[in-house]
Amino acid sequence: MKSKTLKSIAFLLFMLVASPQLFAHALWIETKATGTKGKAQEISVFFGEFSDNDITPASKWFSDLKDFTLVVISPSKKETKLTATALENKYQAFFTPDEDGVYTIAMHHKVKDVYGTMVLDYNSSATVTVGNAVKGNEAAANTNIISLFSKDATTAKQKAKVNVNASYEAKVAKEQKMKVIAPNGWEKELWSNENGEISFTPIWPGNYMVEFAYTEKTAGEHNGKKYDEIWKMATYLITVK
Repeated sequence: MKSKTLKSIAFLLFMLVASPQLFAHALWIETKATGTKGKAQEISVFFGEFSDNDITPASKWFSDLKDFTLVVISPSKKETKLTATALENKYQAFFTPDEDGVYTIAMHHKVKDVYGTMVLDYNSSATVTVGNAVKGNEAAANTNIISLFSKDATTAKQKAKVNVNASYEAKVAKEQKMKVIAPNGWEKELWSNENGEISFTPIWPGNYMVEFAYTEKTAGEHNGKKYDEIWKMATYLITVK
């Protein structure tokens, strides 16, 4: 309880000073890695700190964070907007797959309020494989300005290397710092290579989260308030069997 209280105080301090170095909270998607045609697939959106399993109750999400956009892109590139419902600790949505292949779930939200002199821009994604087909298993399915993708996500297993590619403005995000978080909270920071790629070998089974944050030094106005930079973050779920 004491640890969570201290984290809450740290988060409130961020709201006052808006420092991207201090800000660790993220929006992320969780869903089962596989789905079945004709059966509803649950999508959950959480806010908090994945590494500590520190989940912020849906009723306490700041500003207009709850107004995120959530879409599912089918293997044949059909895009469907989903409506999410608030539960105690998350927002929940469903879709029903109707074809074999890899579905991409993408979330995006640019926060209405400017904190200090910074705009916050959240992005998240995950993939769902239906059947044995690999149609749709491509980075281009996610059109968010900042994104992560792994072809290996559909077959990720313990002790087998997983490659993850990062993109920013439809270009490879080379020489950028990423973070991999294991199901038990273990973290590893990695730098992408010239191809915008990192790799890691999962030791434990379960959900891994990859995070990529980038601060764009640009000035402007957002909802009538001036800003000097835009903090953009992407999160990506990989389920290891």
